[in-house]
Amino acid sequence: MAGAIAITGANGFVGRALCTSLRAQGRTVVPLVRTAESSPPDGSRVVGDIGPDTPWSDALKDVDCVVHCAARVHVMHDKDPDPQGAFRRVNVDGTRALAVAAAATGVRRLVFVSSLKVHGEQTFPGAPFHAKSVPAPQDAYGQSKWEAEQALWAVAATTGLEIVVVRPPLVYGPGAKANFLRLMQWVARGLPLPLGGIHNRRSLLALGNLTDLLQICIDHPAAAGQTLLASDDHDMSTPELIRGLAAAMGRPARLLPVPVSWLRLAGRLTGQTPQIERLTGSLQVDIGHTREVLSWTPPWTVQQGLKLTVQDVKG
Repeated sequence: MAGAIAITGANGFVGRALCTSLRAQGRTVVPLVRTAESSPPDGSRVVGDIGPDTPWSDALKDVDCVVHCAARVHVMHDKDPDPQGAFRRVNVDGTRALAVAAAATGVRRLVFVSSLKVHGEQTFPGAPFHAKSVPAPQDAYGQSKWEAEQALWAVAATTGLEIVVVRPPLVYGPGAKANFLRLMQWVARGLPLPLGGIHNRRSLLALGNLTDLLQICIDHPAAAGQTLLASDDHDMSTPELIRGLAAAMGRPARLLPVPVSWLRLAGRLTGQTPQIERLTGSLQVDIGHTREVLSWTPPWTVQQGLKLTVQDVKG
């Protein structure tokens, strides 16, 4: 079993949950945060902004494994004048600097939370993304995650640092934000949603399933050197997801069978095409490789994950 485990982005959605879960198991956790604001977990070490010059070394003292959750995340309507450069500075250069410092300070393993966006934005029927799918990122965020992975393998090749890459799809759970939170609020309000005519398939990942997988990746001997895809292993259509959320809330699902072509036309007219494509398109993951390498089965069902997610949601 590993010694001290450092978690970057420890006050974020995934990082905070992982710190809590590891400590519940009696593990020694070193939370790493950008600033001391936003009520960071106890014992946090402040590292400042993440980039090529982040002073990681002191923060990694006596650490055996790092789980790198921190990132510049995908945002709609990015206002940075150079989004690609901003993503690269944090997600590529910052990750490379972390790996170099980790190797220099004697860290054994680095687990990198990447993204399914490395593979692209959609899949076709019967052709889910799998461990050997060719990367084809479609936006600056996905591209930066792919470049960060390559930077990590380059450091590993010259230092012996063990690398594990995990590529999750959309993660949901208590504290979920952005589009998932917005969808939950629509359902909670009982609003009629014109999404009943969608027949897609999407893979999601409950926060509890992601933290469970990351914990295994910290210690499992077979995880080193692997790129692992993750999901709940239970794909759903958008209407099925809405019905699941409604059931978890004890509310009716109000779905109108509007043709997908109409939704896409509305998206073009309103400048909301990316959002419509996420609701109507398919994005599936085959986790067979992860199951085989780690003997891993997602411990949380979709129903359990959705129930936990909606507990604090108000319309």
